[in-house]
Amino acid sequence: MKLSSRGRGCCAGGSRERGPPPRSPFVHQLRFSPLEKAKIAFMTLTLFPIRLFFAAFMMLLAWPFAFIASMGSDEQELEKPLSWWRKIVDILLKAIMRMMWLAGGFHWINVKGRRALPAEAAILTVAPHSSYFDAIPVTMTFASIVMKAESKDIPVWGTLIKYIRPVFVSRSDQDSRRKTVEEIKRRAQSNGKWPQIMIFPEGTCTNRSCLITFKPGAFIPGVPVQPVVLRYPNKLDTITWTWQGPGAFEILWLTLCQIHNSVEIEFLPVYTPSEEERKNPVLYANNVRRVMAEALGVSVTDYTFEDCQLALAEGQLRLPSDTCLLEFAKLVRSLGLKPETLEDDLDKYAASAMKMKKEKVDLKEFSAYLEFPVSQTLESMFALFDEKEDGVIDIREFVIALSVVCKPSKTLETIQLAFQLYQSEGRTVTEEDLACILKTAMGVSQIDVTHLFRAVDEEEKGKITYDDFYTFAVLHPHFAEEYLYADQMGAESGLETSSLSAPNGICTDFSPDSSGDRRKPLQKKLN
Repeated sequence: MKLSSRGRGCCAGGSRERGPPPRSPFVHQLRFSPLEKAKIAFMTLTLFPIRLFFAAFMMLLAWPFAFIASMGSDEQELEKPLSWWRKIVDILLKAIMRMMWLAGGFHWINVKGRRALPAEAAILTVAPHSSYFDAIPVTMTFASIVMKAESKDIPVWGTLIKYIRPVFVSRSDQDSRRKTVEEIKRRAQSNGKWPQIMIFPEGTCTNRSCLITFKPGAFIPGVPVQPVVLRYPNKLDTITWTWQGPGAFEILWLTLCQIHNSVEIEFLPVYTPSEEERKNPVLYANNVRRVMAEALGVSVTDYTFEDCQLALAEGQLRLPSDTCLLEFAKLVRSLGLKPETLEDDLDKYAASAMKMKKEKVDLKEFSAYLEFPVSQTLESMFALFDEKEDGVIDIREFVIALSVVCKPSKTLETIQLAFQLYQSEGRTVTEEDLACILKTAMGVSQIDVTHLFRAVDEEEKGKITYDDFYTFAVLHPHFAEEYLYADQMGAESGLETSSLSAPNGICTDFSPDSSGDRRKPLQKKLN
């Protein structure tokens, strides 16, 4: 698979480009100058502990108010519209929460536009979602939010969450997702009797470089929504908490060490859906996303929460930030092939590839192989593997890439399959074959496997078997970091992988599974 400078951007496509696209919306890198490091060290010893203490104190101060307001009420009673005394508690809690953000360095919050009344827009769609600091507009409005069900069990924070009467959803329970959408629809169609619902439709955190695919759940009710955009115009971005980069505590520490932290919240005009958009939530979501992207001055991309899972997979081959396998996964979905159902078909594709041996196929043959008609999406997928731009591809590379998308955490299974595809007599592969296997499995254009191959090929035969590779991988489970990333990506990326296993608090994915808007043309190639 090839990847030139023109195609490295993960945010190309969708809307017109605005400057050089970033590598991935799921990666955040922080680099500090010596002076900045000195400032952070000084603030860590002075300002940080004071701010942390006062922020924690304010949260603890808010807890009894939220607890008393919720005490003695069952869930059904809590779901009723606000009573007069809870409105008073609202005012007190908002003041306490504002003091908490003030203690965190958010000395003033720049608010633009007018927040619509619940009767005007029952749903507030907020983007981009990039951090737990995105809770600032939630504490300002006390709008209901969609939360992971596990969040209500968090000490102190869980009580505050339950107070604002969120809609809880369980990622693992498909019936829960359906009920969540029904509850959102019921509240949204209450003619303003319920508080507004604030939803982060991206479903996960990004680095704010573009807007990824909006989940359609917020748009299924077909009611007007008010788009809300967030900006953090700080010189040093210590706010972003996404899938690859600084962890949660590091972000908190670095942010509290800044003298001042800026945030802008802009309420855009209410978006009233057309009749066609009411009938098609995906179209509605895409159109609202484009409006918000225009306001932010960023592009849109078809990447989704599922792409985060692919990028974060804990296999022995960690995908680099410039991998084009995210683009491949997007094309797989657009073509109508769902990764969760492809494992049953993978053996069939592999067997066909083995019969082809080293033969290459053109676009027409590729179409027949997949049993899909030629389309722009199929052409885009073909272009990813057309390394020499000569109109033919090696079908084995497609099978390897598909295996990674299907089983991102099962590195050795993918490599075993690749060995079966590439092996010659004696079930061996050469260094050149191993380079083809690993660059395809990692979705990069070039990779140096010389050190790795020599380490595996202890007898210096010039060829290795899968058993040789497996034995080496068992003895050196971090072989990628030791033999590939150190030479290939270490100095370039400087990434730190977050230990997150699921999206954070308020970016839960509550939408039913649905296909993307396939009518929009996709980017033709990454090369």
